[in-house]
Amino acid sequence: MTTEDIILHIFYLVATSLPAIPRHAQAKLYPSELVTIGILFALKGGHFRAFYRWLKRDYGDWFGDGTLPERTRLQRLLKTHQDWCDLLLSAPNFFTVIDSYPVELLFPIREGRSKQQVGKKGRDKGRWSIGIKICMLLNEVCRVVNWDWATMNVNDKHFHPVVTPFIGETIVLADFGFRDKDGVPENLKICKKGTWNERMCVETVFSMLTTVCDLKRIRHRLSAYIQMRLAYVVAMFNILLDLFHLRHPEADPFKMSIAEFSL
Repeated sequence: MTTEDIILHIFYLVATSLPAIPRHAQAKLYPSELVTIGILFALKGGHFRAFYRWLKRDYGDWFGDGTLPERTRLQRLLKTHQDWCDLLLSAPNFFTVIDSYPVELLFPIREGRSKQQVGKKGRDKGRWSIGIKICMLLNEVCRVVNWDWATMNVNDKHFHPVVTPFIGETIVLADFGFRDKDGVPENLKICKKGTWNERMCVETVFSMLTTVCDLKRIRHRLSAYIQMRLAYVVAMFNILLDLFHLRHPEADPFKMSIAEFSL
């Protein structure tokens, strides 16, 4: 697929998936256009400045009646309306899977240089990093049902509130990192290593996010913009999986691939 095809297909799926959201009388962008831009930023990765230069140079006349908002205003709009991404989350089914994924913000040597630092020190694959972790709850076809994030130094039991809204709806499979001496949500099943290999799909999801959109390291420094970036990453993943199966209707429903949509 060409880049133009990818953008058009993403916009089509966003426009048909979002409910009817009225556009403000003074807004340049429709809600579906704004969410599409956020998803493209999550997919391309890197710094927002570089993304904005690319978008305005090559596709600026595609959005907002041919006039993109100024860079800082566009970034504020993405932050303000990130709740629209929640409308693209999927529904749970009988079994779901939960796990966390570390994201590096700084090199450890830079710890404490600024009082505004959001990330905290934690271990990632045997080495120390300064950053955050995102936790995702996935259904059986690996669409994201719910998510949250916290600093890298917290234990996975911090993410129990991701699970509790679905008590009575789903059984959530998790590893031993979600244990808690005070008890776990009644729908959370702690699985021993080597059992319930269905949980491995979440590792595949994290691997794709690392390879395709460089999520292992992000450049935001404020909590509000970290939240914004992760919200559009989650929406992006659900939309791209839908796009994959739209283009390959003969594929197994459990098959996952987003590599062909890389920018």
